[in-house]
Amino acid sequence: MISMLLVGMSVLTSCVKDEAKNKECDITSAWVQGDEYAMYFQDKNQMRKSDISSSETEIVFTVRSLLSLPKQLPLFLDVTPGATVEPANGSMQDFTAGPVTYTVTSEDGEWKRQYKVVFREPILPSFKFGFENVEVVEFRATRSSYHSFYEVLSNGQRHNVWDSGNSGAVLALGIDQTPDAFPTKSVDDGYKGKAVCLQTISAGSLGAMMNKPIAAGNLFLGKFIVEKIMTPLKSTQFGTPIDREPVRVTGYYKYRPGNKFTDMEMKEIAGRTDEASIYAVFYKNKDAEGNDYYIYGDDVEDFTKLASNPNVYKIAQVKQLPATDQWTRFEMFFEGKDADNKEVADNKFNLALVFSSSKDGAKFEGAIGSTLYVDEVEISFEKND
Repeated sequence: MISMLLVGMSVLTSCVKDEAKNKECDITSAWVQGDEYAMYFQDKNQMRKSDISSSETEIVFTVRSLLSLPKQLPLFLDVTPGATVEPANGSMQDFTAGPVTYTVTSEDGEWKRQYKVVFREPILPSFKFGFENVEVVEFRATRSSYHSFYEVLSNGQRHNVWDSGNSGAVLALGIDQTPDAFPTKSVDDGYKGKAVCLQTISAGSLGAMMNKPIAAGNLFLGKFIVEKIMTPLKSTQFGTPIDREPVRVTGYYKYRPGNKFTDMEMKEIAGRTDEASIYAVFYKNKDAEGNDYYIYGDDVEDFTKLASNPNVYKIAQVKQLPATDQWTRFEMFFEGKDADNKEVADNKFNLALVFSSSKDGAKFEGAIGSTLYVDEVEISFEKND
């Protein structure tokens, strides 16, 4: 079983399957070179993207303003050994008109992979989310596919602000799986149009071997880091930049807990009923030394401890989500300390918004079959709204 896990991890970290080095075709880092371009970024750290995940197909640089960005910027790339890239490494490109597609070809010429490189202002595309935009992601190594949610900017460009654990669940579920088998998926019968369906599922024999027997359905603003799947609480990087201070979050949900609540050894805990979770965190995205800062799954295990985190300013949490088969409105208010208005306007804060079908799913405790539906979510900013 251990050998199966190692093989599975190597699948995730190569282009298509477990390949020799001369068949790899990944971009591992990307950067804009030249001090004269630093003025277009909030700080120099944002000029480089390092440790790019092998599951990424989009590389996003955050800039102060697209209107002031030069029409030509030099982008440099590190690629896997022997691979080549088109457009040429270091060539000048116009990123103001939209994404630029880079194609990486393996050393032996047999494998290709495309990345979209995007320069974007640090704003959410909307503060109302109907979850209508869904892509079917094909994972060719296991002939499986799953759903990925995204938003659309006013100029029509795609904005990947949402992520889930689907890319990590793809190994546990085996081969020839359709989106319906995954813990996070789209459904057609939402409160309006489509909705998100989050379901706690069995992680199979692979998960049981690692004492990670269940996979809770989740959706969050942020990024799932596949390479950290062996330390799951560090694989969920919560938060995306926001330029205003939130007051409340509203939306609609349906929830039905599974029949049997179990611990991480799949032992039933008698008398305990699974609970869904909806919460949000407004936090500063730089640490005391000015480095980028994020919160992860282990940071939100204890909300009392989270509230004492110096980077965290406000937390909102739905205290109870009673089981219901009818679409029911939820509402949660942010509580904590106020942020400096100038720092907020300068995009020095992130917002994490998280939905999960099992409240303690990160501890691998919950009930298989617990199902949470979410739709028509809205973030509000007026205190008298």
